[in-house]
Amino acid sequence: MIIYFLRHANAGQKKLNPKKDEKRPLDDEGVRQCTQMGRVLSAMQVSVDAVISSPLKRATQTAALVANEIGYEGKLYLDDSLRPESSYEQFREVLRKHSKAEAVMVVGHNPNFSEFLGHTIATNGNRSFVDMKKGAVAKVESEQKKMVLQWMLTPRLARASAEANPEAPLQSAPPAPKSNGLFDALQIKVKKAKKAKKNKKAKKSKKKSKKTKKQNPRR
Repeated sequence: MIIYFLRHANAGQKKLNPKKDEKRPLDDEGVRQCTQMGRVLSAMQVSVDAVISSPLKRATQTAALVANEIGYEGKLYLDDSLRPESSYEQFREVLRKHSKAEAVMVVGHNPNFSEFLGHTIATNGNRSFVDMKKGAVAKVESEQKKMVLQWMLTPRLARASAEANPEAPLQSAPPAPKSNGLFDALQIKVKKAKKAKKNKKAKKSKKKSKKTKKQNPRR
């Protein structure tokens, strides 16, 4: 199994009210981090079978933006076991739920996310100390019954990649959302509304034309 650990991107200052903090969105820097990171992962041909995120807004936004960039079109799973206060055992339960998947991406928060990564790659019940920056991604893969850290990519490295290749699409604006059920449904609804409006206008014009002919018969 391959696990991609993704910590949520930059989201401004923490709010004192816990309820309001749960709804704290990504700021402009965070959106840019997600776009650049997602495109780097896409260039690395990263592919996953499931994306599982903490239900907090900054995490779900990070998950959606990165998933869109790597071409993931499946369901975005929300799991309370990825909240900031969750335990390692709760995190292990998340992995058990998706054990049939070959590769998953989990999106969460510090301080527990760095701890989860450290415990996952450690042996004999110990913990390796790892510091995941906001917006960072780490790839862990099972090898001979052990979980091995393959690499970790930070937003700074993703930005360096963009600056080193100024003509590459990393610097361009985010593309339109990839096709998914909700997006397709909205597109169909808009098209139907436009078609109905066009037909109504055509009928009105035809009716007006007939009325004019009736009032002015040919002599």
